[in-house]
Amino acid sequence: MRLLLATTCLASLALTAAPALAQTQAVPVIGSGVPATTAKNSAERPIGFATAVPADAALVLLMADKAVPADAPLSPEERKGLEAALSAAGFAAKANETVSLRGIGARPRIVVVGLGKDAGSKAVMEAAGKAAQDLRGEKAPIAVVGAGNGALMADAALGYALGQYRFDRYKVTTGSAPSTAPVTIVGAEATAAQAVWTGRHAATAEAVRFSRDLSNEPASTIYPDSFIARTREAFAGVPGVSIEVLDEAAMRKLNMGSILGVGQGSPRGSRLLLVTYKGSEAAPLAMVGKGITFDSGGISIKPGSGMWRMKADMSGAAAVVGAALSLAKSKAPVHVVAVAALAENMPDGNAQRPGDVVRTMSGKTAEIFSTDAEGRMVLVDGIEYVAATRKPAAIVDVATLTGAKVTALGDEYAGLFGRHEGLVAAVQAAGEATGEAVWRLPLHPNYADDLKSDVADIKHGTEGVPPGAGHGAHFIGFFIDPATPWAHLDIAGNEMSDAAKPLTPKGATGYGVRLLDQLARTWKP
Repeated sequence: MRLLLATTCLASLALTAAPALAQTQAVPVIGSGVPATTAKNSAERPIGFATAVPADAALVLLMADKAVPADAPLSPEERKGLEAALSAAGFAAKANETVSLRGIGARPRIVVVGLGKDAGSKAVMEAAGKAAQDLRGEKAPIAVVGAGNGALMADAALGYALGQYRFDRYKVTTGSAPSTAPVTIVGAEATAAQAVWTGRHAATAEAVRFSRDLSNEPASTIYPDSFIARTREAFAGVPGVSIEVLDEAAMRKLNMGSILGVGQGSPRGSRLLLVTYKGSEAAPLAMVGKGITFDSGGISIKPGSGMWRMKADMSGAAAVVGAALSLAKSKAPVHVVAVAALAENMPDGNAQRPGDVVRTMSGKTAEIFSTDAEGRMVLVDGIEYVAATRKPAAIVDVATLTGAKVTALGDEYAGLFGRHEGLVAAVQAAGEATGEAVWRLPLHPNYADDLKSDVADIKHGTEGVPPGAGHGAHFIGFFIDPATPWAHLDIAGNEMSDAAKPLTPKGATGYGVRLLDQLARTWKP
């Protein structure tokens, strides 16, 4: 009897425990479940404008020639000491040439930066950014003198903001935080400079920072859903903005087999994110970005060396959303739709295979030749969706698409392809104005023959047959109505910098945010 009772009690315990066990197993943990940090990046120096140099500030002098400006805020003794030091250093005021000095007068430090022969907007921005890099460890407040008029003073502020960026939230053993003492851009037109900064440049600096943060983050932190969460946070409360997200169920209903196929090997679901900023009633400019939050290559797996950089394979998506943020926060009179085609490309028993055929939203089919050519696949469903639902006046897609582009152009230029001369010219002009340079590459008719498939409407690449960048561009263009103005930017190699440059510290660059912001403001259908 006691044995029967004991057996009954054990059975009862098993029955009561089973629901709790089932509940625990119903919520699988993806990854370790332990965030690497909960910290934010350290605070940057706030930027302001004034007509006089603060007494306790380290001084940055922007100089177009070797002669110390007559209006430089220096005593006769300080001027004499500075002139002697510059002469001894052989300072020639070349672009971004820098001399850093201590012990001259009461200033904690004096940094002189050359502007070169062209002391215009780009030169001033880069000189201020170079000063920010050189003064990264300075504890004192900073004053920047010599930019010029109000517009150039605002450019100096933007350059300093871009140059001082840092991504240090994962550094927990580095000691004291960097100084947050203010930066003051000094000149006679401080009020005008403040208006330009508040009206546009501050938003641009924030947007580039946002884009860089996304690209610098590890793939364990940024994946499709968290990319969307960061975007919602950035746009919270911004007027004129609406956000739409398609999950996998919604995309299946729309037969978006192209983006879904790329992500089918990952436990992290693919997403299509659309951020619309409507600052005018015109038809929108659609900006579509490749958002591969990590690219292992899938079944066609990449070599291990350098694969860590594939955390930034979503930089096209970060750029288009960043551009929309810049435009919206500055209340630009434009209408844009930023589309982030988000997926993680991983090898798995459920992963896509070479030789598979997928259909896109329009019903067109594509034969997969390598699962490592996945960026073009996520883009085409995003492009077809925005074309069908938003009727854009033009489409620009942005992607870290091909190694062939890096071979051809390095990181000095993005590769530009397009079928509409007016739009191509506008992209080139925007690149020139912002310093995010582009170089046009051809879309030859023979590429159509190269990508003919025996089993589908098009083959999505070739094995070892150049030109890879041109083939990628042609494939994307195959899914776009020829009547719609379209440009493709291959930014492979532009998204990350292996060394600090005046406006881009080492790491993610945020390339494309400023170019697209400028393009949206200037291009007319």
